[in-house]
Amino acid sequence: MRNPLSEKIVAIPPSGIRKFFDIVSEMKDAVSLGVGEPDFDTPWHIREEGIYSLEKGRTFYTANAGVKELRQEISAYVERRMKVSYDPIKEVMVTVGGSEAIDAAMRAMLDSGDEVLIPQPSFVSYMPCAILADGKPVVIQLEEKDRFKLTPEKLLEKITPKTKILVLPFPNNPTGAVMDRQELEQIAQIVEEKDLFVLSDEIYAELTYGQEHVSIASLPGMKERTVMINGFSKAYAMTGWRLGYVCAPAPILAQMLKIHQFAIMCAPTTSQYAAVSALRNGDKDVAVMRESYDQRRRYLLHAYKEMGLECFEPFGAFYTFPSIKRFGMTSDAFATRLLEEEKVAVVPGTAFGDCGEGYLRVSYAYSLESLKEALGRMERFIRRLDGKG
Repeated sequence: MRNPLSEKIVAIPPSGIRKFFDIVSEMKDAVSLGVGEPDFDTPWHIREEGIYSLEKGRTFYTANAGVKELRQEISAYVERRMKVSYDPIKEVMVTVGGSEAIDAAMRAMLDSGDEVLIPQPSFVSYMPCAILADGKPVVIQLEEKDRFKLTPEKLLEKITPKTKILVLPFPNNPTGAVMDRQELEQIAQIVEEKDLFVLSDEIYAELTYGQEHVSIASLPGMKERTVMINGFSKAYAMTGWRLGYVCAPAPILAQMLKIHQFAIMCAPTTSQYAAVSALRNGDKDVAVMRESYDQRRRYLLHAYKEMGLECFEPFGAFYTFPSIKRFGMTSDAFATRLLEEEKVAVVPGTAFGDCGEGYLRVSYAYSLESLKEALGRMERFIRRLDGKG
């Protein structure tokens, strides 16, 4: 029998995030800080709207691009929060999570051999999606000395005549890094000069601490060069509803819609009606959750300091990225021993790129009770490594 499998997909490794999650799910009394999923219930008014849509019998396909009412709300939200105006009919599409939007954008924009610049550490999907679209991923290694931000120097080093897309993953998963307006303006100038396009993943846009999120699409000349990706999972605690969206120039969105039509048909109908309520009435819910995350963020940073664990201060998303370099262990070895010896699951930094070696991703999208228990166990583990336990 001939090999039934594609060499391209076989060569792509599975997600490093899921490895430890799968182990901990079978481990009694384990505490996981490994998954980027809010511990809050979806706000009641959003769930209520989903329930109402079922009661009204709204169980049919929607338009491929999404319910018109939702696209209008997305357009209004993006203009209000990001200061960018999009036509809800021609420039907005509802997707099955932000992940589908990343995949569709890559496939709609890349020809074989086109290069995609991917700053790392970053979300695990960018590189596989580029490969599946026959693009060539080119990694830009971010460093803690730059607060894990993309610098103009690092960007210019990697640009070639074949470069087409720059992935801009801020606020960042896993580091929590953000980029301010001045820093984005420097990147935007290079993007224009080199005639590039930007895939701006803004799924954590509502979760910034001490500074407002700025979209690169809001800068002069950048809307027509930017595919803006966002969704409802993180800000509104709607991970299982599987709903995201993309705002993009009409010529790009038309081709993304074509891919969406053939591969997906439409995003879940119930989720779309619920999302209308999220955008119309969810600002207060987001503010409450953001404040809680900020409290947890500060608690973790203080706890790390107490146990002698170095960690730069993140100002976005809900992750910390502490350094474990002083222990002389790989990230995978540290995370494996922590799980085996103390039943605490975190994600090795290498799950997000080779330059994540020496770091761990620790999510604080968990209750304070869970964080305190996990950090107590982690401190005990570190004391043993330091010969004090």
